[in-house]
Amino acid sequence: MRSSAKHFRDQKYSELKQQCVDQKKLFEDPEFPATDASLFYSGPPPRKVDWRRPKELCKDPRLFVNGISSHDLHQGKLGNCWFVAACSCLALRDSLWQKVIPKAKEQEWDPRRPEKYAGIFHFNFWCFGKWIDVVVDDRLPTVNGELVFCHSKERNEFWSALLEKAYAKVAGCYEALDGGNTAEAVVDFTGAVAESIDMTKGKYGWDIGEQMRLFEDVLKAHRRGGVISCYITPLTARDFEAETAMGLIQGHAYAVTAIRKVALGDKLLPCVKSEKLFMIRLRNPWGKKEWNGAWSDESEEWANVSDKERKRMGLTVSNDGEFWMMFEDWCKNFTDVDICRLVNTSFFSIHKTWKKGTMYGAWRKNPDPLLNRSGGCFNNRATFLQNPQYIFDIKKVEDKALISLQQTDRRVHKKEGRGDNFVIGFEIFKVEDNRDYRMHSVHIQEKVMTSTYIDMRTVFLKALLKRGRYVLIPTTFSPGVETEFMLRMFTDVPSKLRELKLNKPKPACLDILRGFPKRVSQIKIHTAEGLVGRDRRGGANPFLVVQCENEKVRSAVQKGTVNPAFDTQAVFYRRNIKQPIVVQVWHRAIFRNLFLGQVQLPASPGDSREAQTLQLWGRGGQEAEEMPGRITLKVISSDDLLEL
Repeated sequence: MRSSAKHFRDQKYSELKQQCVDQKKLFEDPEFPATDASLFYSGPPPRKVDWRRPKELCKDPRLFVNGISSHDLHQGKLGNCWFVAACSCLALRDSLWQKVIPKAKEQEWDPRRPEKYAGIFHFNFWCFGKWIDVVVDDRLPTVNGELVFCHSKERNEFWSALLEKAYAKVAGCYEALDGGNTAEAVVDFTGAVAESIDMTKGKYGWDIGEQMRLFEDVLKAHRRGGVISCYITPLTARDFEAETAMGLIQGHAYAVTAIRKVALGDKLLPCVKSEKLFMIRLRNPWGKKEWNGAWSDESEEWANVSDKERKRMGLTVSNDGEFWMMFEDWCKNFTDVDICRLVNTSFFSIHKTWKKGTMYGAWRKNPDPLLNRSGGCFNNRATFLQNPQYIFDIKKVEDKALISLQQTDRRVHKKEGRGDNFVIGFEIFKVEDNRDYRMHSVHIQEKVMTSTYIDMRTVFLKALLKRGRYVLIPTTFSPGVETEFMLRMFTDVPSKLRELKLNKPKPACLDILRGFPKRVSQIKIHTAEGLVGRDRRGGANPFLVVQCENEKVRSAVQKGTVNPAFDTQAVFYRRNIKQPIVVQVWHRAIFRNLFLGQVQLPASPGDSREAQTLQLWGRGGQEAEEMPGRITLKVISSDDLLEL
């Protein structure tokens, strides 16, 4: 992954370092110079800032001192506790930070070979679906000989300050990092899928069942390498960074560093189960200010936990910013939680693996409605379907889908006053099983899911979907907005995610002989009732075959019922409009399927567009016999191929 990373601004670390070593000089980055422009976009800094190299700040600089730890970091004078919280999470897992800080040993200072030091470092970030390699020099902003921004508690450790500089370079300047989002930084470090949970909108504060479901979800995500953070939304601007009565800081990002079930007391007998508590450990990026409620560092509750268990949990009684609390208290005190999942797509894994689909797209304005791709959200009914449309299939009876919509990082535009995220989201429709062209109206299709619409870089949705074909429509909230986006979907079996680009069938050479499509018809079969029983219990295993000209759509089998609910949809582009649409009902049998009846539909534009219940008939045209059972369906037709 690191070897294939794209060089940011075409700066190649190895070549630049070798040039500096050959010329016996320290690297000075022309793409991110040591000037005020790299610090602030809103004006000059309030105090004079000196850019100094680590060797000018201490005698023995190191990238790492005694390895890497979540305790290394402290927030500076920038409002980027979210970035420090993300770094704390990163430091917990070797597999994560080793991707971000490639070949760390080779980048480390070597006091035995000082001539090989060139004052250049590089870091990897996941940027819009691709890894980029970012080069920086080691000149860091200081005031009175102290680092201004992110720094380590060890004066001679510099990995966090250099990482922050590389991240600021990608964002445009340090000030662009002021007031961000922990989940976005974690995604940039890992490529994870970020889910944001508003704890105030659920029942998490008082419903034990909801708390336990969330605990298991967070525990599973953490055990599988995920990164979790949380914060308290201030009620007013004055409450920002104000301390609550329980010692928590409002508007401040905390990193979750551990989550576990803790046994109380000593287990005296093997057959006796000890009581367990659901606990979570957090870290304040300030390196101080801790929770002072139940299970805080010096609380009396710890007397109920054995020394062995306390040691296993790594309990420290010091004001180091890290503390334990009960999961129930965590749910009650924090308003927002970000869960960043590292979705497993490896073929060789003992854990559940997911099939991934990725699409890149853009919202673009065009005065032609057929070419416009910036129609706004569903509230804008006249233009909503002019957005990009993506189709996918759910092959299982039910499948869980993880869906992430991400817009481009806009922080680099803060200098021009255009750095705010757009409000984005998406809608999911269950559509015809054979749809291959863009939707132009919503009639028989069913809207099954709506994501949150929010001004964040990423919108996430977990959806449990039934078998069938779906269209996903990503949108900005308002029409006319232009930007690029990336859509990621993870399912248990491949979803064949792809974009719908054509508005109607393209003319083909064979159309000269067989005729061009003249009419489009949509049909939705809701239910059947009163079918003849075909098994020993008087039931049946009915399924549908919907046929028009040479195209067939077959439904799933409904087992053991004579009153099935199908909700099967189909769409046909018809060349011979005199040929009817035929809906047949069959019974699935072991050796030979049995015909249960059919209806024939002329499906003309003037026919009723309301649901209708029709009697089943046998085969044989006008000579056909009436058969037991009725079927309820809706048919809509138009001679305008762009209407449906």
